[in-house]
Formats: sequence, structure tokens, C-alpha cells
Amino acid sequence: MSFSAKVNYFFKQKSVKYGIPFLLCIVGGSFGLQEFAKLRYQFSKTKQVTPEDMKKYGVTMKKSEEVTLENEFEKIQTINIDEWENKRGPRPWEEIDLAK
Repeated sequence: MSFSAKVNYFFKQKSVKYGIPFLLCIVGGSFGLQEFAKLRYQFSKTKQVTPEDMKKYGVTMKKSEEVTLENEFEKIQTINIDEWENKRGPRPWEEIDLAK
């Protein structure tokens, strides 16, 4: 058997014909996704919002000591949930009538 016949026989095997491209796709895809994830985190523009920034935009923030679970629970207990009215918002194709 010649060398070229052995190579042809090797490449006609199912494990080589389908297995090697499959493994290359899995491993190559892993490296490709790694690069995309790196770009995502490298160029994300997230920063902390400080109370001074919020005051500049007109938003008043409460101190973290003021907002507790117990205080919010007490506020919710004062709300009357038995008597309420369902109000439907305007749809994009409807004209906004603020007189209602």
C-alpha cells in the first residue's frame, strides 16, 4: 500500500471526516467567543452615579439610612388596595387626550 493510499484511507474515515472539523469548530468557537466577550467588557461604559451627579440633574436621593425594609413596609400598609380604578394608557396610534 502506497503512502497516498494510506492518506486517502485515513481521510475517508468517519471520525476524521466529521470529528476533526467538529472539534475545530468547538475549540475555535470558544476562542472566538472569548475575544467577543473581552471586547464587550473592554468597551462598556459603566460608571457609578454619585449623589452630586444626581443633584445636577434634579434628582433627590435619600440617604441609605432612611430607606429600610421596615419603613417601606409601613408605607405599603397604609395604602388602600381594596378600592382602586384601572386606567388604560393611550396607544401609539391614538391621540393623547389629557383632559380625561
